[in-house]
Amino acid sequence: MINQIDSKYKKWISVISYALFILYVIIAAVLLFLSPYRQAAYELNTVGSNPYNIIPFKTITDYVKASSHINQSIWISNLFGNILAFLPLGIFLPWLYERFCGFWRTTGTVLLATSLVESLQFLTRVGSFDIDDIILNTLGGAIGYLLIRITYQFIRGKKSEN
Repeated sequence: MINQIDSKYKKWISVISYALFILYVIIAAVLLFLSPYRQAAYELNTVGSNPYNIIPFKTITDYVKASSHINQSIWISNLFGNILAFLPLGIFLPWLYERFCGFWRTTGTVLLATSLVESLQFLTRVGSFDIDDIILNTLGGAIGYLLIRITYQFIRGKKSEN
């Protein structure tokens, strides 16, 4: 999508976009593998078993069922945090790379990326493997794709009116 911009600032928009993408990847890597929460999980997982969930929607259902009994910020940050974590990837991929202009290609790539992250967290013991995290992360990427696509169509529509 970025290649279709007709602007004298195209080069700057491109440089800033790639810089923001790299910053996003770095921040995501730190939060997903190096944050204090992940280090605490590592210590717990090395002492005991390494937890995992391969039953779709189990963790999501458990959080929703327990929402009145547990701290609201815990289940909200888990559910919506997982969606928000990969939403930028769904925006950056089609924005920066022509080959990701399709919904399924972008969503499939986000699915692969989040599956890789979950697997690495499990193997390195800095987290648990949870299929629900993969579902929520992929949903976030899909929402990100739809947001950038709608925004792009809106901007193109405005330009054609002028």
